[in-house]
Amino acid sequence: MIRTEHHDPFRVLLYSHDSVGLGHIRRNLALAHTLTTDIPALTGRSVTGMLLTGVGHGADLDVPEGFDVALLPGIRKGSEGYQPRHMQVPMNDLICIREQMVRGVVNGLTPDLIIVDRHPYGVDGELRETLAETRRIHPQTTIVLGLREVLDEPEAVAREWEQVGDLGELREIFDEIWVYGDPQVHDVRRTGEVPAELHDLIRYTGYLATGRRCVPETDPTELPYVLSMVGGGSDGKEVLTRAASATVPAGHRHLVVAGPQMPAEDLAEIQLAAAPGTTVVASVPDGLATIRRASALVAMAGYNTVCEALTTDTPVLLVPREKPRQEQLIRARGLKQAGAVDLERLDDLTAGRLTSWFAAAVHRTAVRDHLDLAGLAGVAHRVAALQPGAPVKEFTRVAV
Repeated sequence: MIRTEHHDPFRVLLYSHDSVGLGHIRRNLALAHTLTTDIPALTGRSVTGMLLTGVGHGADLDVPEGFDVALLPGIRKGSEGYQPRHMQVPMNDLICIREQMVRGVVNGLTPDLIIVDRHPYGVDGELRETLAETRRIHPQTTIVLGLREVLDEPEAVAREWEQVGDLGELREIFDEIWVYGDPQVHDVRRTGEVPAELHDLIRYTGYLATGRRCVPETDPTELPYVLSMVGGGSDGKEVLTRAASATVPAGHRHLVVAGPQMPAEDLAEIQLAAAPGTTVVASVPDGLATIRRASALVAMAGYNTVCEALTTDTPVLLVPREKPRQEQLIRARGLKQAGAVDLERLDDLTAGRLTSWFAAAVHRTAVRDHLDLAGLAGVAHRVAALQPGAPVKEFTRVAV
């Protein structure tokens, strides 16, 4: 067991910009729960911190003890980039508000660790000055960029890195880049999704899968059942409309979970399309608990839903979103090639195909123990190793 002489709480700040879906904040919530549990056992220090996020309306955040939430004004993606989600102000004014809030949280918390999800400098560079200032004033603070295992097609990602700007400046600010995946399935170094100048900063953690917090069902769906779900639900109408109209396997029920961000009118259309034996709900108490009890799962290929599914032996059919990003399609293809999931493109998806898939899937299980799913434990051990005086301990997988 690693021990240090520090008795003050280890302070963590987890930033997620959040616009479409709940993926960014769900990753950071999983990390917060793991650090809260594992760091005291590894170092003897308690953990406290802040989740800095733009998710507020309609989101029920399961925040761990010792953490709080700072809610930034919401944003959404429009035809010309990011736009205010709720406020009727120019985007420049909204960014100014968010930037000042970020600076206040960072200066007040003085974190030992900052994890920035996906976008190095946040929305329209709102983190850049604060992170640079933190590096100058508090050089002992560890600043990490956390990336999901797939970003997008290399050409599209290259344009994003161009907007980031000087990679030398990024190297001065960030200590490491954590990639939340298994390089045997998909490697951002080989694909070019991360510039070669940054490869030495990369540490592969494994998928943030095993050890995710799970709240047991309090009102369980009648067993056995098959399941269809699409994460937050803002873009899942087409998948669920076709899934809901599939014939339910004999002896089973079909639970369709729309997601908290699905518009009410879309939910109503899916309910109208539901075949006999199918129940359509807006949400469930805990997605992971619901997946674990299902006989088969149809889902989009968002990172968090996939991670939850990979920890089970439930057969999974992924129907990835393909616009405006190819991220989900790339993820689904990699996992299919690894033998972990089945894949169906939305253009080929029909109620008949789903009927056949469900009928066969309920009679089998899936084997996924060849994948590195221990990313949460890998992050906790890396955080412990980065503390002053701690012996060096490596990730489950480390970039070479």
